[in-house]
Amino acid sequence: MLEHGGRLRKAAIQYGIAQEDWLDLSSGLAPWPWPIPEIALRAWARLPETDDGLEQAACDYYGVSHALPVPGSQAAIQLLPRLRRAGKVGVLSPCYAEHAEAWRRAGYIVREVLEQEVDFFLDSLDVLVVVNPNNPTGLSLAPRRLLDWHARLAQRGGWLIVDEAFMDNTPQLSVAGQSHQVGLIVLRSFGKFFGLAGVRLGFVLAERKLLKLLAEQVGPWAVSGPTRELGQICLKDTAGHARQRLRCEEASQRLSALLEQYNLHPQGKCALFLWLITHRAEQLHEFMAQRGILLRLFAHDSSLRFGLPGTDADWVRLEQALGAWKNAS
Repeated sequence: MLEHGGRLRKAAIQYGIAQEDWLDLSSGLAPWPWPIPEIALRAWARLPETDDGLEQAACDYYGVSHALPVPGSQAAIQLLPRLRRAGKVGVLSPCYAEHAEAWRRAGYIVREVLEQEVDFFLDSLDVLVVVNPNNPTGLSLAPRRLLDWHARLAQRGGWLIVDEAFMDNTPQLSVAGQSHQVGLIVLRSFGKFFGLAGVRLGFVLAERKLLKLLAEQVGPWAVSGPTRELGQICLKDTAGHARQRLRCEEASQRLSALLEQYNLHPQGKCALFLWLITHRAEQLHEFMAQRGILLRLFAHDSSLRFGLPGTDADWVRLEQALGAWKNAS
């Protein structure tokens, strides 16, 4: 298993701090979970059905014709390699590590490429995977550039997979509306923007034939009845979407200003997290953890990802810890 953010139980044991006493900024989730409505008893008592309205709600929300619900976009990441024969896969890196891992495990030749290297290697690849906005760097690529890459790949029967897990705050940058094209596959995560990662829901947006093949790999009843009901409610809440986007953007700007105030200069960001490269990343991670503040450490490139604080008390706590770090440095 690869390392991920959000391993709060492990941190609580390691540092001897109760889980409820932590400020967890490690996961890149919106810190304001959607209110959970009362779920109808039938959703718990019966097997889920696929004509209950979830797919249509997803199509309306993402602006597409076809959408396949999956138990978290991670499920699609692991299953997509089954739909092709062996070949060469490029992954724009650094990014969410599960992408390269899934293709390697399936026997593909995987090359991790930098943004400026994509055009050079693209014609030798069968699949290109791009996370947009990228996790953890926050890099956002223009839709036109992605669609140009897709066109070059599609001419040879190749795929462009775009993981848009952090796209909800910037829908104008999404290529979801073009996912009806053969060879363009878009992954969307539900839990990050809606702050409900525990429900395990994601969507694959692509042309109908590919979605049918992927659905066979996913199997029946993969998304639970309660999750399907909750997903519909959240996806239809247009007023809630506007509120969430606004407070994410405001919190992201506030966090950037706060870090700058303490001589920490983020190299990348999106609406749900900031990315900081510093030669003292491990020391800062440890310093914060000892104070019950969990950050996401990327030791290989000495960087940290900061999620958004959710309450006034969280902001005060983070600022006090940053002040202590500056005084100790």
